[in-house]
Amino acid sequence: MSDRAFVFAPDPLLTVTVEAGSDGDEIHLHAGGQGFWVAQMIANLGVEVSVCGPFGGESGRVVRTLVDQDEHINLRAIETVGSNGAYVHDRRGGERVTVAETPPDPLDRHELDDLYGAALVGGLEAEVAVLAGPGPWTVPVLPPDHYRRLAGDLGANGTPLLADLSGEPLTCALEGGLTVLKVSHEQLLEDGRIEKAGEEELVEALFEFRRQGAEHVVITRAEEPALALFGDTAVRIRAPRVEVVDHRGAGDSMTAGLAAGLARGMDMLDALRLGAAAAVLNVTRRGLATGDRREIERLASHIELQPLCHETRSHT
Repeated sequence: MSDRAFVFAPDPLLTVTVEAGSDGDEIHLHAGGQGFWVAQMIANLGVEVSVCGPFGGESGRVVRTLVDQDEHINLRAIETVGSNGAYVHDRRGGERVTVAETPPDPLDRHELDDLYGAALVGGLEAEVAVLAGPGPWTVPVLPPDHYRRLAGDLGANGTPLLADLSGEPLTCALEGGLTVLKVSHEQLLEDGRIEKAGEEELVEALFEFRRQGAEHVVITRAEEPALALFGDTAVRIRAPRVEVVDHRGAGDSMTAGLAAGLARGMDMLDALRLGAAAAVLNVTRRGLATGDRREIERLASHIELQPLCHETRSHT
């Protein structure tokens, strides 16, 4: 692998999943969190990727060990006094049921400085940098303004930036400036950025995000076709319809496909197709942000990008 991507992962998680096996229960331990899942799919797509994140406590030691075992991911670990978050999910009934979860401990001032320095250098050394968001914890692991600073500093030095964020971290990252923003319509509704999730409202949101600091924008819509804005052109992303086995991880796979495409030097259209293909294949599998590179690349040829001519004209 020669292409390089960097992922900022502010809260790596320890995930424990209980599955029903043929001879009884199966218990699986994995590294998790949005940043790790994005990095895992980027690596699956044949792009060298490094991850920067905090690790501490018992859960952090286990997560770090699990990530270190993945030879395709280069880890820049920041040691912390507090612990990483963890959750236990029960899938024996087919659906994910949360049994228990613990949030990560917030980083102190020195840990924040160490994390920022490592992220800045890692992003400067990469062809593309991905800013992954913190989990939906009551107390955030780091201040949202961290994203504004990081986006601003990396962008000012020429690193293409892709962000998959919501809430206040999204607002701050937009202030710093982004090459690509990927967000879901559910997040926009939760944040109060839109009142309805109709296509017309979402197209308006595409252009509004560009005015706020994102050069390109992608809005995913669960089972409905995603929408994207590149330049002055808005498109509808149509993918083959499939039966969903597990929808979790589709958004992270989309983000990873976009990042991998840009790291390879693809134009935005081909990167969109690769991202959409990664998302589609992921929902047919059990496992977050997983999939075979060859199948994803072949599936990309089946992704259609339909220009939204009327909406585009009305916003130019």
